[in-house]
This record gives sequence, C-alpha cells and structure tokens, in this order.
Amino acid sequence: MSLDVNREGRVLRITINRPEKRNALDAETCQQLADAVDSVQKDHAIGSILLESTGQIFCAGMDLDEVLSPDAASRTAIHERLFTMGARSLKPIIAAVQGPALGGGVGLVANAHVVVAAQGTSFGLTEVRIAMWPFVIFRAVERAVGERRATELALTTRIFSANDALAWGLIHEIAPAIEVEDRAWALASQIADSSSEAIHSGLLFLRERRGLNDEDTGKLAHSLRAKAFASADFQEGVIAFKEKRKAVWPSNS
Repeated sequence: MSLDVNREGRVLRITINRPEKRNALDAETCQQLADAVDSVQKDHAIGSILLESTGQIFCAGMDLDEVLSPDAASRTAIHERLFTMGARSLKPIIAAVQGPALGGGVGLVANAHVVVAAQGTSFGLTEVRIAMWPFVIFRAVERAVGERRATELALTTRIFSANDALAWGLIHEIAPAIEVEDRAWALASQIADSSSEAIHSGLLFLRERRGLNDEDTGKLAHSLRAKAFASADFQEGVIAFKEKRKAVWPSNS
C-alpha cells in the first residue's frame, strides 16, 4: 500500500508511504488519499485528520513515471478531487511536513487547514520546469498566499524556505525536525477533542460563503449562528465554562 490509514482515538492518521519514490503522487496514492478523507466526513467518531509522510521528503509532487503515459490527462478528475479536499472537507486537516514539498506536495500543504513544518523544510512550485502550469493546485495555493505571490512562485519556480512559507501563510508553525510529528499530533488531538458540531459549522461556513456577496454571506452567518445557539454543544459549553469543568460534547459521541 502506498498509503497507511489508521484511526488513533478521534484522529484519522494518513501517512504517505512511498519513501523510495520521494513520496511522489501516483494515481493510486491520489485515489487512496482522496478516498480516506471523504470516507470520514460523516463519521462522528473522527474529529480531525492528520496528514504526514515517511522518509526525508514530504512529497515531491506528481509521479513522473506516470505523466507521460497516453492516459495521463484522464487522471485530472482524481487530481481535482484530491487538491480540493481542503475546501471540501468538514473535518479539519492538519499536516506534518518533515521535508521538502514540491509541486503537488505544495498542493497538499495548501489543502491542509493547519500546517506544522520542520525547520529547514523547503517548498517550490516547480511545474514550469517541465513545461506545465500548476493548474489544479493553483486555487488552493492562491487561497493560502494570495494571487500575486502564487503567480510569482509558479513563474519563477524558485525554492523557498519554511520561514518564507510561514510569513506568507502557507504554513502556520515551524518546529525542530524531531518535534514536528509530536507537535502536529498534539494539534490534531486538541482539535479532534473540540466540539465536532462547532467545527463542522465553521468549515461549512467557509465552504459555502465562497462566491457569495456580503448580503448573502451575512444571511448564511446568521442562519448557522442561530443553529449554533440552539445546539446541545453550545449549551454544554456555556454550562461547563460556568462550572469550571471540561465540556463533554454531545456531538462527539
């Protein structure tokens, strides 16, 4: 298997396991990864998804052994599904980036909601070097760093540092390499133990408001807020806060 998928408490742990191929994304890996994320969207027992990989490289992008095959273009559908998972998922995705992320690897990083990267990690949109534009991943990268920055990175194909990625919003935290996995796991566990209903509503708001004008965005916010006020989780959260105890979220059971 090119992907290891394990449930650990309320966290779904997904590990890309192709270190001999620099964790490059072949069609099988893309399919398995998209399937794993989609499979838990309605699972109340899972509160977050942790994405990581084995070896010294997080992900080198698309598997170039596949891209010259006659049916390479037909894989666009699975790539579209994979690289829109962050915008689509109502389960928060946390990524632990322990080594270089290039091309599609940057696409995976941009699709995560929270990203911890190791000190010294490098990133790059390198597709133009092989006469390709990063079409499918561009939207997610643009949302993370802005259109002008994403365009510049795609045009220059330059390799940039974790410090740059942090400053531009592609990642959210830098940790010593030995601590990346533990730090990402701690964040995934913390988020997974929060109210599933609150996080679901928040990510739904982010997803549904795209393309809406201010008036319709306001209507959506008011509707979701009214549901939140009426929820059992909100009632429990307020009572637990007043009683100075840890909340027990009904939506997590």
